Amino acid sequence: MWLYLVALLGLWNLLRLLRERKVVSHLQDKHVFITGCDSGFGNLLARQLDRRGMRVLAACLTENGAEELRRKTSNRLETVILDVTKTESIVAATQWVKERVGNRGLWGLVNNAGIAVFAFNEWLNKEDFAKVLDVNLLGMIDVTLNMLPLVRKARGRVVNVSSVMGRISLFGGGYSISKYGVEAFSDSLRRELSYFGVKVAIIEPGGFKTALSSNDRVSSALKMLFDQASSEVKENYGENFLSSYLPTVKSLMETCSEDLTLVTDCMEHALTSCHPRTRYSAGWDAKLVYLPLSYLPTFLTDAIAYLSSVKPAQAL
Repeated sequence: MWLYLVALLGLWNLLRLLRERKVVSHLQDKHVFITGCDSGFGNLLARQLDRRGMRVLAACLTENGAEELRRKTSNRLETVILDVTKTESIVAATQWVKERVGNRGLWGLVNNAGIAVFAFNEWLNKEDFAKVLDVNLLGMIDVTLNMLPLVRKARGRVVNVSSVMGRISLFGGGYSISKYGVEAFSDSLRRELSYFGVKVAIIEPGGFKTALSSNDRVSSALKMLFDQASSEVKENYGENFLSSYLPTVKSLMETCSEDLTLVTDCMEHALTSCHPRTRYSAGWDAKLVYLPLSYLPTFLTDAIAYLSSVKPAQAL
């Protein structure tokens, strides 16, 4: 009995692999618009697709980031300055894209731009949450809604970068909230656009070493947020809480993978395969730790998180 099940599972995986290997034709004629190309996943994906011969339209936040990317790529790649928190910037970028894609439409839209703030909820105020949501969720929605007519015309792809923290929230702050929102928006968008032949994929990376997740940046942000917290919060957590908590954060950051291609290969597959997946989990920690945790009963997940955490001074 078990042998039949194993054989059936193996056959199913083989057929899926063969199906997913089929590549879209005429890639060299297809335009892909990517947000957040100054560094990290967006920058690497832009260079990766450019080497493959696709027509990359890379959106950067800064002129320095755009200039650096152009130096590392071919003349096919074009850049535009984009702030996803400003509608006027998005409208201008959409018009810029429209002029380049013409009647062919936009084959791929990759919503990659994002920021991260990891902290305890009590340390933050409404503006701290809003800052993250404006970029990671509302900015992504604004870009998508403006670009959709161009994507629909090409019967193309929308690729939204979420996170395993969009499946299980282990940290406070706006990051997980925004990624849960990305998951919800992407699911509804996928169903709506399926009638028009447009496919929507979600990328769910685990921990990766990027500018957003560097140990120095995260530690500095935590110190600043704790300093701005109320005296009552500081009393509850203890003035020496950070000295115990930061080494734990550092250890977690050190487990992050440096191989960003694990993520960009998923993005590339979502854009170039005839049969892309709905979700891509990138990184072994995503596959073996965070996603399994998200499927456990809530009380077990809570118990694991509690036992592995640093406790506040006034914890029961």
